[in-house]
Amino acid sequence: MDTLKIGTRASKLAMWQAQWVKDTLRKNGWPGEIELVPIKTKGDKILDSPLAKIGGKGLFVKEIEESLIRKEIDLAVHSMKDVPTKLVDGLIIGAVTAREDPRDALVSKDNRILRHLPEDAVLGTSSLRRQSQILHHFPNFQIVQIRGNVETRLRRIQGKEGLDAVIVAAAGLNRLGLYDRVTEYLPMDICLPAIGQGALGIEIRDDDQRIKDIIRDIDHPNTAIAIKAERAFLTRLGGSCQVPIAGFAEVKGSELFFEGMVASLDGSRMIRDKISAQPKDAHKLGVQLAEQLMAEGAAEILDELMAEQG
Repeated sequence: MDTLKIGTRASKLAMWQAQWVKDTLRKNGWPGEIELVPIKTKGDKILDSPLAKIGGKGLFVKEIEESLIRKEIDLAVHSMKDVPTKLVDGLIIGAVTAREDPRDALVSKDNRILRHLPEDAVLGTSSLRRQSQILHHFPNFQIVQIRGNVETRLRRIQGKEGLDAVIVAAAGLNRLGLYDRVTEYLPMDICLPAIGQGALGIEIRDDDQRIKDIIRDIDHPNTAIAIKAERAFLTRLGGSCQVPIAGFAEVKGSELFFEGMVASLDGSRMIRDKISAQPKDAHKLGVQLAEQLMAEGAAEILDELMAEQG
C-alpha cells in the first residue's frame, strides 16, 4: 500500500495540526504508512513585513498547493483562516475539522486583562482585524505589527519593543498546550474572529476519489456549514487580510447564526450586524450579511481602504 503523504507548513503549530490529522486517520482505520511532508511557504520566509504588504493569506498555502497539484503529496492541512476564498483550479477543501476555540487570546506581560492595561498600552498583533477592533474600544492603545510563529510572538513581550501584550488565536495556544500563557480569552463583543479561525481544512485534488473516501470521517458537518457561510461573506466583500473583516457563524440547534464586521484601520468606524437562517442556506446567509453590512456603510469603508492600497 502506498504511503499517504500529508503536506503542511513547517511551524510547530502546523506540524501539530498535521500530526493530529495523521493520528485521526489512524484511529479511523487507515492501515498504511502516513508521512508528514513539511513545506516552507513564502509567508514563513518573509517575516519582516506585514502580511497586508506582501500579498496576504495565499502566501501560506501557495507552495503547498503546488506540491498537491504535482502529486508530491496526497492532501494538505491548513488553518482555514489562512486559506484564500478562491482555490487553485482542480483543488477543493475535502473536509473541515471540528472547530477549536475560535476566539482571540490576550497574553500580557504583567498578567493584566485587556481593560486593566495602561491607557497607552502597546500591543502586538499580526492582524489588521484585531488592530481595528481593539482600537475601536481602546483608541489610546498603540498597535505594533508582529510576525512569526506562536512562540516567537509570545517572546516579543519580553523583547526590546516594550510590548505590554500580544494577541494571538486561542486555538493555536490551546493546540500547543500553552493554556497557562493565556491572560484572557477576548469576548466576541470586543473582538470577532477571523473567517475560519479555529478550524482546519483538508485540501485535496478534486479528482482524487480515494483521498475523498479516506478523509470523509474527519469532516465535521456543522463546522463545515459555518465556514461555508463565513467564506461566502468574505468573498462577497472581496476581502483578504489586507482589510479589517471579521465574522463568526455557528449552528445552534436547527438554526445558523452569523455575526460579521467591517472596520476602518484605526477602528473609528465599525459596521457590525448579525442574522440567522437555516443551515442549508449557509452560502446565501453569508452573502446576505455581506450585502447588509455594505448597505449600512461597509461599502464606503472598503472603497476607501482599496483606494489607499492603490
